[in-house]
Amino acid sequence: MAYDLIIQNIKELILPKSVDRPLKGKELDELTVIQNGTVVVDDGKIVYSGPYTEDYEAKEVIDASNRVVSPALVDAHTHLIHGGSREHEMALKRQGKSYLEILESGGGILSTVEATRQATEDELFAKAEHALLTMVHHGVLAVESKSGYGLDKENELKQLRISNRLAEKYGLTMRHTFLGPHAVPKEATSNAAFLQEMIDLLPEVKGLADFADIFCETGVFTIEESQRYMEAAKAQGFKVKIHADEIDPLGGLGLAIDEEAISADHLVASSEEDKAKLNHSNTVAVLLPGTTFYLGKESYADARGMLDHNGAIAIATDYNPGSCVTNNLQMVMAIAALKLKLSPNEIWNAVTVNAAKAIDVDAGTINPGDQANIVIWHAPNHEYVPYHYGVNHVEKVIQKGRVIVDRHLGLL
Repeated sequence: MAYDLIIQNIKELILPKSVDRPLKGKELDELTVIQNGTVVVDDGKIVYSGPYTEDYEAKEVIDASNRVVSPALVDAHTHLIHGGSREHEMALKRQGKSYLEILESGGGILSTVEATRQATEDELFAKAEHALLTMVHHGVLAVESKSGYGLDKENELKQLRISNRLAEKYGLTMRHTFLGPHAVPKEATSNAAFLQEMIDLLPEVKGLADFADIFCETGVFTIEESQRYMEAAKAQGFKVKIHADEIDPLGGLGLAIDEEAISADHLVASSEEDKAKLNHSNTVAVLLPGTTFYLGKESYADARGMLDHNGAIAIATDYNPGSCVTNNLQMVMAIAALKLKLSPNEIWNAVTVNAAKAIDVDAGTINPGDQANIVIWHAPNHEYVPYHYGVNHVEKVIQKGRVIVDRHLGLL
């Protein structure tokens, strides 16, 4: 029998475990890396992935000599759809203006909200499409996409429609998150009234969104308000997420664990008490070191402490126009190595299998039976990708067994 595709002579084949829960603690450093590997694909699925073999024939053979092969990456936290940009804020940040000071002056999220409201659906689609294809070119085939720059019914629905259109057009694995309570708009009479407006919108967004998210932070929403929203979302059948403890240690991680959130994200300021609770939870701590880097902060999320408490962590870009303006997950992998002190094995697991668990998708592995979403890397070993930072190491991206990106040919 001739199968569809064989990838042969693989210098290093990266095989994260297929698991029914996220990898926790020391498990994150356990990664199978096979020297001289082979991958066999048929009908868009993995038939074989392991040591070199000549037991299979195929219609197409790719020679991966001196190359690394891995599952396609998973970006578990992005603000993909937004209008405008905020490059003018870079100078303010360098002058010492804080994120909250810029927000209070009408900048930050609120300026992006205005640009998003003014943009047409087609304009936002084109902008997001370009950003998404950049992610694909950098090895990502599963993406979480949040709303949160509309802050009213019309524009939140507009963002979620665009997210779904992108997934349909490109056949990508995408999850869509309703982040209505991302900030409080200028026209709101109070935090409580706006939060109720977003809670009332939950039934209408249910057909467009997989998750409900909220920004729990000083000057935005309190622990009590976040809990109210999360419980209302769960009552509507949503799995919940939370932007937590980004700036101040309000206890958002602990709330996420208590509410059985699928993920808690940011967590730069999380308390020791809350980090210890990760031991008894499958809530994934999605860490966003690119954001800390861009904001020029000295303190990063305590990845090592979370792992020491047997927690589950993932790494994502947080691609957005204000606090992390990159859609290159490879760059964030490098920052995770340098600033979060993660090993290469931990990083690869954090952007594949654990990132997939953080957004509830079947992705991040290429074991028999899995979808054949694969990246061939122009790199001598798996440690090289986070080591040589700031460039794109992708040679080929394979989606469901078909090469869709070739560095020599572009998007196919």
